[in-house]
Amino acid sequence: MAFYEHIFIARQDVNSAQVESITADLTSIIEENGGRIAKSEYWGLKSLAYRIKKNRKGHYVLMNIDAPYDAVAEMERQARLNEDIIRSMTVRVDTLEEGPSIVLRSKADKDRRSGRDRDRGDNSAQKEGAQA
Repeated sequence: MAFYEHIFIARQDVNSAQVESITADLTSIIEENGGRIAKSEYWGLKSLAYRIKKNRKGHYVLMNIDAPYDAVAEMERQARLNEDIIRSMTVRVDTLEEGPSIVLRSKADKDRRSGRDRDRGDNSAQKEGAQA
């Protein structure tokens, strides 16, 4: 079987529970056709680079897929029919990435850095109090 990365963007007015339902539907299509989902990541509600079908934001989801082409083709067909999915893209890859994707890693780094900035701000406030 081949390896694929599939990313889809759901409309901004859909809640995260509905996005999980869409992901479960696409997962079941893959599994019914002899494939498996190696990893599924919800990246959150993000701003789009440009408006798509009157949407300025979208829910991003990444799926790493190990499946035959027929299963992926059927999943793509169902994604095109779904009104809540505004864009999708499937790319064939040589190997599936283990662990969190670069988007989640950068999000974790950003959170870690913001915590450090707060600590640094507290230290600077203590230093100012000591100088006064």
